[in-house]
Amino acid sequence: MTTPTTGPVPPGSTRAERIRAALAAAFPGAARIAITDDSHRHAGHAGARPEGETHYTVEVVAPGFAGLSRVERSRRVHEVLAAEFSTGLHALSLRLLTPEEAAARRG
Repeated sequence: MTTPTTGPVPPGSTRAERIRAALAAAFPGAARIAITDDSHRHAGHAGARPEGETHYTVEVVAPGFAGLSRVERSRRVHEVLAAEFSTGLHALSLRLLTPEEAAARRG
């Protein structure tokens, strides 16, 4: 899943689909939104639930991050996903880049 959603997320959607939709709405023009459910790697740890959907790796490449520190970028993403944190999302591993930063990493 690396393409931003268009339109509302239907009922019964996965947490990953809801995360993607929220990030696509919050960061218009994002060149990349990648969501990976890592919950299986955290079974038995704090915040893990048997049904999963608690731990994710999130990569967003968006012009909206320009001029923001790593901390501010992270805060913005956490604010966007506050509803998910209140319903069982436990942890995120974030990679938040501008398009220029992403291009520089590719070489």
